Amino acid sequence: MAEWGERLAGVRGVLLDISGVLYDGDAGGGTPISGSVEAVARLKRSHLKVRFCTNESQKSRGKLVGRLRQLGFDICEEEVTAPAPAACQILKEQGLRPHLLIHDEVRSEFDQIDTSNPNCVVIGDAGEAFSYQNMNKAFQVLMELEKPVLISLGRGPGDEHHPEVKADGYVDNLAEAVDLLLRHADQ
Repeated sequence: MAEWGERLAGVRGVLLDISGVLYDGDAGGGTPISGSVEAVARLKRSHLKVRFCTNESQKSRGKLVGRLRQLGFDICEEEVTAPAPAACQILKEQGLRPHLLIHDEVRSEFDQIDTSNPNCVVIGDAGEAFSYQNMNKAFQVLMELEKPVLISLGRGPGDEHHPEVKADGYVDNLAEAVDLLLRHADQ
């Protein structure tokens, strides 16, 4: 069997998922997966570029990175790709002003985005914010637009840490109600 050096010949970077790969999140803030802190440190000492990705849409990158640092990881915000910053890039590039139906913990990611006079809706795992009033407001914004745009911060059912979150149902319902195709920020 070839040595690791031979296997990695030509590889210039490594992209690591965060949740379930680096740490298991739980109500107590999570614990590192055995050996993951050391593995990240070793990768960072190598010649490889190391980046991280997450589909986390209930925490800002700052909070997520802060927690990972507390757990012993050498990681900075600029190394993490997440749905909210990806959505912000789409919003800026396309001149979109969103109505935000998102979790309060991720709202800071949108601080530099103009939300006046919305011409699209951004939806994520909004948790308790999935109320009739908030869904109705998102629906009204989309219905008033000639070409409605709905950007989802993620898709898929709730996970084992957030089984109560079923954002897909809300996304699907809004999309179906205004007859549009979805754009997922995590794609």
